[in-house]
Amino acid sequence: MPPLPPARDEEVVGPPLLSYGQLFVCFLRFGLLAWGGPVAQIAMLREELVEEQRWMSRAHFNRVLAVYQVLPGPEAHELCVYFGYLAGGRLGGLLAGLGFMLPGLLLMLLLSWFYIAVGLASPLLAAVFAGCQVAVAALIIRAVHRIGEHALGNPWLWGIAAGAAAGQLVGAPFYLSLGGAAVIGALSQGRRYGLAGTAAALIVGVALVLTLTGVPGGAASTTSAEVKPLSVLSLFISGLRAGLLTFGGAYTAIPFVQRDAVEAGGWMTNAQFLDGLALSGILPAPLVIFVTFVGYLGGGLAGGLAMTAGMFLPAFAFTLVGHELMERLVERPSVHAALDGVAAGVVGLIGVTALQLLPALLTNLPRVGIFLTALAITYRWKARWSVLVIVGGAGLLGLLLLR
Repeated sequence: MPPLPPARDEEVVGPPLLSYGQLFVCFLRFGLLAWGGPVAQIAMLREELVEEQRWMSRAHFNRVLAVYQVLPGPEAHELCVYFGYLAGGRLGGLLAGLGFMLPGLLLMLLLSWFYIAVGLASPLLAAVFAGCQVAVAALIIRAVHRIGEHALGNPWLWGIAAGAAAGQLVGAPFYLSLGGAAVIGALSQGRRYGLAGTAAALIVGVALVLTLTGVPGGAASTTSAEVKPLSVLSLFISGLRAGLLTFGGAYTAIPFVQRDAVEAGGWMTNAQFLDGLALSGILPAPLVIFVTFVGYLGGGLAGGLAMTAGMFLPAFAFTLVGHELMERLVERPSVHAALDGVAAGVVGLIGVTALQLLPALLTNLPRVGIFLTALAITYRWKARWSVLVIVGGAGLLGLLLLR
């Protein structure tokens, strides 16, 4: 059957009449085909549901996508929830979101079990994972640059990013860095430069006091002696916090999860954390599915499910509870400016986190070579399968060079 011609706004036919079971299976199929990261996933949804089946107009799709690009959470998953909501109400949105994430969730749980049960005892397997870790670091560096190009549009936003980066270096709590970023972003966009400068100075002073006195959340409070036993609730809260702060794509969740799991929680190493990121890059799933691996290492099956639930809860809630409200809010200049400030702050956080991961990875010339090769490819190649091929190819190079 030949493909339908490109959809025009006046040709919109709306969602088809589907049972809840059919709706779930429809988005389960999308989940099975969700290779290649968020760009490929969004393109797949647009091609089939907008261009071919004409569930909505192009203009409508672009407006909805713009909302989810401003809000935290994996955009492709949020789009699935929205499409399901259009076709079957809130229950339809819930089923569509679950269907889309289910293949990646099950595969990540299986790989997490294998990682714990079998481990990296084989030198061959260890070499493959070492190559993948280096490639993931290159992908993170590229993501910082890509997100920063869009998020840092004026000197104030550059200053917010630099301030958040400095806060990350000294161990300032996230709530202070990002809360301050929102306030300064809103004030600077409103041309209240004096107030913005005052707020910046005040936030820096509070951050220094917290850091030097060891108040919880500062650098002096995150020592291995203070690691507490993990609970399902604590893992859920960790995932929820990351899910509420993923502005600008899945990679922006990295500093929040990494600090909870590696620096403050101490239940995994940076190498293990990068292994989880590498696994998420080769699965048909939103990249934030790496939190399933992190939670599994922290609390087994229940921990993996709890952290995943926390991460994805905002993505469901923004659509099912208040999509129209969210759409109206992000159109307000003050709210949009505050979110722009948060996005700039997240760029600073993830940039420092990426640089902190590199020294332990680039320990010899073959690793440096794999890193530079992967980094060059990320800048030159933007195809649908790029993430999968880069991570898989780096694993193969690791097998050849790092045994």
